[in-house]
Amino acid sequence: MITCDTMDTEMSIEQTMELAVAGCEIVRITAPTVKDSRNLEQIVKGLRERGCDVPIVADIHFKPEAAMEAGKWVDKVRINPGNYADSKKFLIREYSDEQYAAELNRIRERFTPLVDLCKKRGIAMRIGTNHGSLSDRIMNRYGDTPLGMVESALEFARIARDLDYHAFVFSMKSSNPKVMIAAYRLLVARLDEEGPDWNYPVHLGVTEAGEGEDARIKSAIGIGSLLADGIGDTIRVSLTEDSIHEIPVAKALIDTGKRKPETEQIEDVNLSFDPFSYQRRATETITRDGVRVGGEELIRVVIVQSNFDKIAHKIDKMGDYKPEIVYERAKIEEVDPRDDDAIARLNENSTPQFVTVRDDVDLPVITAYRLLAAKLQPRHPILLKDELRRMKDESRDFLHTLLIAATNIGSLLCDGIGDAVLVQREEAPGQGLRFSYNILQAAGSRIFKTDYVACPSCGRTLFNLQTTTAKIKAATSHLKSVKIAIMGCIVNGPGEMADADFGYVGGAPGKVNLYVGKTPVKFNIPEGEAVERLQDLIREHGKWIEPVAAAAVLA
Repeated sequence: MITCDTMDTEMSIEQTMELAVAGCEIVRITAPTVKDSRNLEQIVKGLRERGCDVPIVADIHFKPEAAMEAGKWVDKVRINPGNYADSKKFLIREYSDEQYAAELNRIRERFTPLVDLCKKRGIAMRIGTNHGSLSDRIMNRYGDTPLGMVESALEFARIARDLDYHAFVFSMKSSNPKVMIAAYRLLVARLDEEGPDWNYPVHLGVTEAGEGEDARIKSAIGIGSLLADGIGDTIRVSLTEDSIHEIPVAKALIDTGKRKPETEQIEDVNLSFDPFSYQRRATETITRDGVRVGGEELIRVVIVQSNFDKIAHKIDKMGDYKPEIVYERAKIEEVDPRDDDAIARLNENSTPQFVTVRDDVDLPVITAYRLLAAKLQPRHPILLKDELRRMKDESRDFLHTLLIAATNIGSLLCDGIGDAVLVQREEAPGQGLRFSYNILQAAGSRIFKTDYVACPSCGRTLFNLQTTTAKIKAATSHLKSVKIAIMGCIVNGPGEMADADFGYVGGAPGKVNLYVGKTPVKFNIPEGEAVERLQDLIREHGKWIEPVAAAAVLA
């Protein structure tokens, strides 16, 4: 998705062509107003005149009129059911069946002209639900849930099908990988229930992933997990960075996902978890290497002895990235999950054991651990590994190592499997420990540092997201277990901030609104004062500590 103002024709053309050269195969451009939509004609015309034939998608949220104008010029229109001709005022009310049906009829009237236009022109549509922008009607009937996300999209899909229009794809985006994974799985299950003529393509994405390593990890957990399940036809990685940096990550995720779907390899085994809702696997608590593991304890971080020896002299200075258990001291039972005799011996043991998959098992990691969890009695805690080998692959770069670790461990954590983690493919011990903790954070399994939800830049953004995010992080990154949302505009702001403690949202050019949860509490703050006012707001709610005090706690 390009990041400039849609009214800047030359810059829009330039950014689109840069993305196409980098390997982007579909480019999305925001069209918040009819005026912006009208300028898409000039952008598309300029691209085609310069020999760039990449398909252009118009990103529409609140204005059906903008969608109708954009539909004249682009190859695809993306609409968000929660914003398009629907109400989102965070009102709590009960809808009778008659009222609900009346709302659907109103939506049908507003949506039908766009469907007719797309059908007439032979262009595509994305029905893209966002967890952060479900309508009041959906929220009050289904709640803020994956089911609500799926139902929101299916309502619009049924209208399109009634009009004999089928050139659409679905998406179920969230900034929370657990929610995103559950929603996509549920969507695919529902489409399968509807019948073979409902086999529409699916677009994957973790929205508001943020920036840097954390964003890449979060994207890998969400997108990589679903690719491993055999779900997904197109993907978009959303980074709070120049959009050109999204393409290598997306291509690397596709490369790592080019294997037989994990689910096909264990289809004869009953899963140990509900794929549509998260619940941590219930184990008994044991003590290993002086640390409690399993049960309701934190998910622990493990390191091998050779790497521990490399950093033993500086562990006291490692802050939040310390190893907690040394592998060789933990009496870990290594098994092949296909070895029923070995599994039976473990299950017959009256004492819970610490169990992992043996390194020489020739199965994909996710498959191996799902199979282990399915056969092993749940009382036994499980150690997850990023890969089932320790030798270094010289042909693999840092990005691929990071994404594979995040996909394999993160997917299993989101399945509820795992009581400890070991990143063993990364040889540098400090880096491997950082991967481990950041994967736990991104999966929502263990929060040990400030958590940020930051949207990618686009033409709707009302401030510079990259520099603003950097300022906010500089001012707040010492705050443990505080979640801050940084949103360039209001499109998904309040909803995606539902589980954030505080929000920093663009309200108007040069003005910022501050939120507590999804409730706005400070309005039209000059951008130059907004970070300081955010700090004041955090103080007001008793979650602020001074940086010096934070350093003392770490020491």
